[in-house]
Amino acid sequence: MNHIEGERKVVTSPYRRCRLESQIMLARLLFQPLFFLLAAATVTLAQDVGTLNPHPLPPLAKPDDPAIPARQLFGRKTEPVPLSSRSIGKYSRGCLAGGMALPVNGPTWQVMRLSRNRNWGHPNMIKVLERLAAKVPKIGWPGLLVGDMSQPRGGPMLTGHVSHQIGLDADVWFTPMLDHELSRQEREEKMATNVVAEDWNEVNPAVWSPVHIALLKTVAEDPDVERVLVNYAIKKALCREVTTDRGWLTKIRIVYGHNYHFHIRIKCPSDNHDCTPDPPTPGHDTCAEEIAYWTHNDRYKPKPPTPGPPGHQLTLSDLPPQCRPIVSAP
Repeated sequence: MNHIEGERKVVTSPYRRCRLESQIMLARLLFQPLFFLLAAATVTLAQDVGTLNPHPLPPLAKPDDPAIPARQLFGRKTEPVPLSSRSIGKYSRGCLAGGMALPVNGPTWQVMRLSRNRNWGHPNMIKVLERLAAKVPKIGWPGLLVGDMSQPRGGPMLTGHVSHQIGLDADVWFTPMLDHELSRQEREEKMATNVVAEDWNEVNPAVWSPVHIALLKTVAEDPDVERVLVNYAIKKALCREVTTDRGWLTKIRIVYGHNYHFHIRIKCPSDNHDCTPDPPTPGHDTCAEEIAYWTHNDRYKPKPPTPGPPGHQLTLSDLPPQCRPIVSAP
């Protein structure tokens, strides 16, 4: 079998070809059950700016219409519902009761894109972010710039995400916190650091550093973190550069995008029986099979948008029934 690598033709031996095909088959068995869950993370490749003058959305003419997309309902709720905190449903199909806001400023974190009002989460998510933010200065990362978490009542979002629905997801920028409190304009317009090269195949050596590795290791080793979602090039670099103590790499999972931020997903709270956990990660670093899966047919490269009307948009009937009173409450 011949492969073209740039201008160079490489002849693959039967043994090497068989080994590669075996790795791809194993990867499919391991990762296809997770594929749609992982695809439910942020896939937006371009960065969006916020606004200094957010305007409230107009009321819906027929809010009780069962055909109304759930994102139109949850996207209009600006405050949490005052109930005990619960994550309900799946990460990509659920809602949040008793949401808590991450303060926009902390000793070692700042929240970005305040106009989106997406700095909400389950109290466990808040604790994890505050705990991680306190740790990262010790490895040379001044503090966290936190992007999107969840809406006040969770649920589907109007833009940008499929997951982030139950208060257990948070995006953190690959940009260290600056040495001053950011202005509102900076929070809305500053762009995060892209650590991936233009070809999407490798990290950018002018940006990527050992501190990025230490940052992801610190996050992945937190006992409440269930997985950390990153770009293919980032996992590829980690698999190559981390030579000892590789157990934490099993939590580092590849998804599209995630080149300028990483996505923290924490476990379902132990007392939230309505929360549906993701399948567990394998008990090893998954480097060989995961890289083989994403390299095959250049899966790692961003796909152009599919023309035509949008696909199915979740309605309230697609969510757990417990979500209806949460979004309907004043």
